[in-house]
Amino acid sequence: MPLGPGESPGFLLWHATLRWQRDVATALAPLGLTHVQFVLLACTWWLNAQGRHPNQLALARQAGTDVKMTSQVLRTLEQKGLVAREVDPADTRAKRLRVTDTGAELAPRAIAAVEHVDAQFFEPVPLGDAVALLGRLAHPEP
Repeated sequence: MPLGPGESPGFLLWHATLRWQRDVATALAPLGLTHVQFVLLACTWWLNAQGRHPNQLALARQAGTDVKMTSQVLRTLEQKGLVAREVDPADTRAKRLRVTDTGAELAPRAIAAVEHVDAQFFEPVPLGDAVALLGRLAHPEP
């Protein structure tokens, strides 16, 4: 006997994810970013802050995004003046990613907006419990 919608973890996760994505999109709209643009900008900003200048592949791995889609979104971020692609001195075929001054000013504001959404969204659940469950689902151990 199949589970009803209210008893199906996958169906509930689907609806929870949709609600969270809507809330994030609403928070990012005034900043002129889509959710994917935010993720790639924030990851690049964070990696740069760690002294790393990733190429497109390394950024896609960090963000968990498709490499081709990452390239397309990076092109948009570059057009917006938020990210710059620079020739890698170690490999002239590769481009290293650097957040521009404008991107470096926007990234922390966008991160704060998304963290506010997260705090409200996950408020009914203790933070440690939410992180433990989501970490286990995102990276299941063999």
